[in-house]
Amino acid sequence: MMLANRSFARYVEKLFQNRSYTATSVHHDRIVVAVGGNALQRRGERLTIENMLKAAAEMAPTIAALAAEHEVVLTHGNGPQVGELALERSAASFDVLGAESMGQIGYVLAQALASVGCQTVPILTQVVVDQYSEAFRNPTKYVGPVYGAKEAMALSESLGWTVRADGEYWRRVVPSPPPLEILQVQAVTCLLEHAPNLLPIACGGGGVPVMRVPSRPETLLGVEAVIDKDMCGSKLAIEIEADGYIILTDGGGIFKNFGKPDAAEMKEVTPEYLLGTKAGKGFPGSMGPKIEAAIMFVEQSRNPDKVWAAIGDLKDAAKIIKREKGTIIKRDVKDNVIWWDKPLASSTSPPMPPKLSKEPPKYG
Repeated sequence: MMLANRSFARYVEKLFQNRSYTATSVHHDRIVVAVGGNALQRRGERLTIENMLKAAAEMAPTIAALAAEHEVVLTHGNGPQVGELALERSAASFDVLGAESMGQIGYVLAQALASVGCQTVPILTQVVVDQYSEAFRNPTKYVGPVYGAKEAMALSESLGWTVRADGEYWRRVVPSPPPLEILQVQAVTCLLEHAPNLLPIACGGGGVPVMRVPSRPETLLGVEAVIDKDMCGSKLAIEIEADGYIILTDGGGIFKNFGKPDAAEMKEVTPEYLLGTKAGKGFPGSMGPKIEAAIMFVEQSRNPDKVWAAIGDLKDAAKIIKREKGTIIKRDVKDNVIWWDKPLASSTSPPMPPKLSKEPPKYG
């Protein structure tokens, strides 16, 4: 009888095209979890499959613990991996390279999670973008390793790359148009509804960028671009009517005056406050897009007053859910922002933005 009631409840929800936020299974919330491509590459180590497997094995218990209590969809970045593939195969287009990296990382994550009892279904996800987007005239997405100025200019001239300064070094940049339509979203929803013991892995690296041919909208063509994985994760969370969206980093939550002696981490904050203070604008290649994606999820969800987003350190994932770490972004916050109680001690150095080493890191 209970199963019949749950099936009926699901049917009613679909009729009204609005998911109930009261749990109808043993899982509590439906959550999209985004991890960066850098989570699969320890700092200072070469980018190899062996090192990726080791990093994934360290991350797997954290993700599996979340999946044991919640409906989880996992998404991931691919910056280092797709950049490495582009070096190996300079003639390949980025839609193909994105698909390759999605398969590569999906395999690594699936193997690591299976070893801790969490079965997954990596989904090759295509994402429609606007071929006329301004992003194609102004490439901003960093991919691949860093170079010295002379080497970067030589690569730009010989391979036709667009390169830009990234700190004291240079990197390749490619267009990063916003995601408009996730084509495999129904597959993700189907797994959540009918196979609750399987964890979908979707929109890896922001998905494979494709465009619809104007004269034949059903026909798709690959696009030379890399979609921001945090923005695509936000779009996915909205589409599947998630309760929460967690962006896991290697540097904690959102800080005011990040890297300065008076740095302070936000515990809870409203989108209004973040927009008003232009939080993250000083870090357009790292924290800025994450904050933008979190705001997008909260403001564009069907139940904006009930959903939440979070930004925090990968190792603190379980504590982020319990509101013990990281930064929660939601509409209902007293005075628009609440800070973590313990200020940084004067004897403790504040968190600093990651610095590049004197020697460019080696990938391979």
